[in-house]
Amino acid sequence: MWNGFLMTIKLSVVSLIFSVIIGIIGAWLQNSPLKWTRRIVGGYIQIFRNTPPLVQLYFFYFAIGSLLPKVANEYGGEVPMLGGFAWAAISLSFFAGAFNVEIFRSGMEAVPDSTVEAAEALGFSRFQIYKDITLPLAFRVILPALNNNLVNLVKTTTLAYAIAVPEMLYEANQIWSDNVNVTEMMIFLLLAYFLLVGVLVWAMHRWERAMKIPGYG
Repeated sequence: MWNGFLMTIKLSVVSLIFSVIIGIIGAWLQNSPLKWTRRIVGGYIQIFRNTPPLVQLYFFYFAIGSLLPKVANEYGGEVPMLGGFAWAAISLSFFAGAFNVEIFRSGMEAVPDSTVEAAEALGFSRFQIYKDITLPLAFRVILPALNNNLVNLVKTTTLAYAIAVPEMLYEANQIWSDNVNVTEMMIFLLLAYFLLVGVLVWAMHRWERAMKIPGYG
């Protein structure tokens, strides 16, 4: 069960990091002067926001995974190029990333136009404005919404059970199948996720207070 707890933390951290990166890049691309770039980002958001995350996980694992070449293992057999953990991290990152793109976009729209115009007047490039001005200000605005999405992402990691990733729910199922201690395992799962999410919420609230600009917003 301890190994399952560590696997859940690992999957959560990897998915959190990459979903935030996807959100930052996607929000930048949404303001691209290229029409097809904006359409591709918009299509990605609609697909991943409007379909169940379990269906997405199965699509990555079974549909895309079956198209990739297999590699030899140490026993001379063949195994998939990417295992269950990799596909779970990819699927969850893209799922949460679609929501993060919209969260970052809403934060960027909250930045006053006069601030952006002042940066343009000083000769800042479009990327410099986003990196040094728009994104830092938007980050302070979107932290509460981002916090909610990341909390949901941590709870959604239980879906990795469906493709046999040995996270907490999977390990608990294996244990209660052998020991018939369903009640104890359910209590442990409830408390473990309460602890994980509680730590994340506490850290995000501390971060939010630390980044708050007095008088801004």
